[in-house]
Amino acid sequence: MSSPTATRSNQNDPLQAAQEERLRRAWAPPRGFFFRWTDVNNSAIGVWYTVTAFGMMLFAGVLALIIRAQLAVPNNDLVSASTFNQLFTLHGSMMMFLFAVPMFEAVSILILPQLLGARDLPFPRLSAFGYWSFLIGGLFVAGSIFFNAAPDGGWFMYPPLTTDPSLSGIGADIWMLGLSFIEVASIAAAIELIVGVLKCRPPGMRLNLMPLYAWYILVVAAMILFAFPPLIAGDILFELERLLDWPFFDATRGGDPLLWQHLFWIFGHPEVYIIFLPSIAIFAMIVPTFAQRHLLGYPWIVLAAVGTGFLSFGLWVHHMFATGLPNISLGFFSAASEAVAIPTAVQIFAFIATLWAGRVIWSTPLLYGAGALAIFVIGGLTGVMVAIAPFDWQAHDTYFIVAHLHYVLIGGSVIPLFGGLYYYWPLYTGKKLSDRLGRIAFWLMFVGFNVGFFPMHISGLMGMPRRVYTYSDEIGLNILNLLSTAGAYLFALGVAVVVLDLCRSPRRPLGERNPWKAGTLEWLSGPTMENWGVRCVPRVESRYPLWDEPGFVQNVDEGRYFLPDAEEGRRELMISSVLDAEPQQIARVGGPSVKPMLAAVTLGSVFILTTFHLYTAAFVSGLAALAVILWWLWTGTGIIPEKIEKPAGCGIILPLYSSGPASSGWWAMFITMIADATAFVSLIFGYFFYWTVHTEFPPAAQPGLTGPGAFWPTLALALIAAGWAATITARASNARGQIRRARTALSIATVITGAGALAMLAGPWLAELEPALHVYPAIVWVLAIWVAAHAVLGIIMQLYALARSLAGRMTPVYDGDMRNIVVYHHFLVLSALITCIVIGYFPRLI
Repeated sequence: MSSPTATRSNQNDPLQAAQEERLRRAWAPPRGFFFRWTDVNNSAIGVWYTVTAFGMMLFAGVLALIIRAQLAVPNNDLVSASTFNQLFTLHGSMMMFLFAVPMFEAVSILILPQLLGARDLPFPRLSAFGYWSFLIGGLFVAGSIFFNAAPDGGWFMYPPLTTDPSLSGIGADIWMLGLSFIEVASIAAAIELIVGVLKCRPPGMRLNLMPLYAWYILVVAAMILFAFPPLIAGDILFELERLLDWPFFDATRGGDPLLWQHLFWIFGHPEVYIIFLPSIAIFAMIVPTFAQRHLLGYPWIVLAAVGTGFLSFGLWVHHMFATGLPNISLGFFSAASEAVAIPTAVQIFAFIATLWAGRVIWSTPLLYGAGALAIFVIGGLTGVMVAIAPFDWQAHDTYFIVAHLHYVLIGGSVIPLFGGLYYYWPLYTGKKLSDRLGRIAFWLMFVGFNVGFFPMHISGLMGMPRRVYTYSDEIGLNILNLLSTAGAYLFALGVAVVVLDLCRSPRRPLGERNPWKAGTLEWLSGPTMENWGVRCVPRVESRYPLWDEPGFVQNVDEGRYFLPDAEEGRRELMISSVLDAEPQQIARVGGPSVKPMLAAVTLGSVFILTTFHLYTAAFVSGLAALAVILWWLWTGTGIIPEKIEKPAGCGIILPLYSSGPASSGWWAMFITMIADATAFVSLIFGYFFYWTVHTEFPPAAQPGLTGPGAFWPTLALALIAAGWAATITARASNARGQIRRARTALSIATVITGAGALAMLAGPWLAELEPALHVYPAIVWVLAIWVAAHAVLGIIMQLYALARSLAGRMTPVYDGDMRNIVVYHHFLVLSALITCIVIGYFPRLI
């Protein structure tokens, strides 16, 4: 197999040099320090995202070192019990919410376009919005420790203690609202990544030719769509209890704190695999490179990754074995928890087989990958142990669980990240990191980690409880705890060596192109990586084109494939079909803009101001956020191009605009609504959970507890369905060129949908349901408000489409906005139907 190491040879060709200059101008970052922050290019956003997430990890690591210092000796008073509670809560929350998932999204935003041979992802401004949301929410949550206001209820925030403001203080609100904002950013990034993988692949890259990294990203981003919304639904119930005293988790008024555990762990256990699978993805790129051969078992690895993602949603109850569940539940979830080891093992054995069959180069990145797998396997074995309910009853809430958790997460996330750092650093800087310092750092981290966390298995089995700020001398755990503290500081020393290596990197000279002799598309970039990524979008016929296709690199460098130029000075991407990656469109994406930053600031202010009960200011900030988002959409999306089509290269001509399933915007709306529907289903799950745990639900009729009846929910459904039908009529009329009829239908749709929203709220209002009295009226009000709020958002979309039509920005051909809002209204009417049945007819239907 051959490897490209030559530099570009097209600088002497005037035509090619002119093409490159036009590309450089089209993709040039803004000038000036402040305006640099308005760039939305994937490389810029990815770098900021990665650096910020790495900083969050370092800060969370410092908190962990303080925790271990406190536990080094018995009866220590380095920090108080209250401070200790804040430290371990913030450490866990930051590692899970502010490092692990954001780092995966950051690295993916950075690498994925190059890996797919694309210029950028389809919604770069959405990536920028996600980054600014993450930064604002992260600083808000992390900074609370400096004001003695950090959350102190654990990273899982179990009620009922955390839902009582007199017991948990403002820290619980900071945790809940700050992290809810970050969860929105995570879902936004997931949408960007899914659409990027499905619609931005180069011609010829069918699904079975995608790099394994892209497959893993697709699986993990889809998992985020189904894992984060249940937590968001739980956050809504949590904050309503704290702010309005609606008793979702108060057992004295019909609530149940176990509902929070279900909603949290439906998110929490898939979260482990959301963290682990991206690290395996990096390993899947490293192994073939240093085995110097194609990866063995590609289809089996893909199936195993999909299977892992699927099974991960059937395991959440094993976190709740000690809550008194029925034996049948214990048996089912215990079996499922053990079964997930099978697809995980398939992936690991495929990597081992590839190394066995290849000519292995034991590089620094591969060393980190192998060490991480060894650590993760130990964590997986202890996971099988705690999947057995009788053992879990003994180990639950002990340091055995702390050890298991960190073996899985450090081995499955942190150490692989450092391997990926040493592997991909030359791609973005043109300079290799030091092999000597990298190996020193690895052994410090590997030895330090095992010295620090392996003794915790023993101390846990000896009875050391987790989340205690001190312990007595008599229990005989002094040496084990001191050893764990020493290991933690040794691990931190290894991280410090990596940081030192990074700081020394700018002084090193530029290296060669593709120093690892890898075979995948991202290594098309040279030592001085351009802001526009690949020179042209290639046609791909192999999983490792740099190895398998002679002359491939030269053809790319000379612009012999697709989009070699930027004649109109616009940033352009190629949009392809989902299954076979056939070229469908040349899409133009937005350039540098301050709008994503302003949208994040104004929307983030809503969450922050609500934390401090400044509701008027929060409402004003919400209106400002809506205005900025509409401004962003009006000026940055659905722009009618100056011509219908243009040559894309290789003799094909592609349109500059598309709508419906052929467009990336339609897919983004569809995927967004899947996440939204998952949150809604989680609320419905809450309703039926209460129904199962109460002998009488709804409760016996009495003032404030009588249901809304069937009339108003049915009327609301009829009106919302009529609005949905009118919206579909508007789309069809617009497509036929009946513009006036389409505008009339849209106008009628807004009025009818608004009436449906009012009717949905009228049911519980006229029934005088008192949500603070009992959980039944509270959950009915939540479902009604959910549908009404979504109807209002649907009205805003209808008015937006009407305004676009009146302004001449939406025509029978350029009708993407109209098609997208119809997708939204499909989901709206389905939500209204389910809500009508649940609050209007259930349980009278059974």
